Amino acid sequence: MSPKTPRIPPLPEAEWDDEAREVLTPLARIGGGRVLNIFSTLARHPKLLRRWLVFANHVLGKSTLPARARELLILRTGWLCRSEYEWGQHLLIARALGLDEESIARTRVGPDAKGLSVQDALLLRAADELHQSARISDATWRALGAHFDTKQCMDLVFTVGQYHLVAMALNSFGVERDPGVPGFESHPDD
Repeated sequence: MSPKTPRIPPLPEAEWDDEAREVLTPLARIGGGRVLNIFSTLARHPKLLRRWLVFANHVLGKSTLPARARELLILRTGWLCRSEYEWGQHLLIARALGLDEESIARTRVGPDAKGLSVQDALLLRAADELHQSARISDATWRALGAHFDTKQCMDLVFTVGQYHLVAMALNSFGVERDPGVPGFESHPDD
């Protein structure tokens, strides 16, 4: 869990230098005038933020994985890493994509949850294996191959890895959820 108060608070707009402004202004436009706390926190290291955004954009917007699969992986990773910020942001994204509450609830239970499709169970199993041992087992890899091509399997690994990194940063820096973003209280432990 994150610290109760931010260890690294978001950079207020009044303190943006030219480099931070160059990176954050487009993000504010995308966010309807608001910059998410993750971005304004990382703006305290604008060179890092700029370079990380390239990779994050691939994982979130240019991945070969279907959006639903991506969000299941991210939700499972956020849950496993106990990253309330990550969970809440991607809960909103998953809902906007049309994931129903039962599918979302199953991500908390994991790959053995009742009612999962074979593909969804494989995605959650892959996320669990990567979380637990930093490797997808041979059996899971073979099974994934029946549903996903090589590029998609590569994107799967990088999606889970990216969101482990994000969870580590969010939890360590104490990034607070943005207004209106749900946390774990919206889905308490089973």
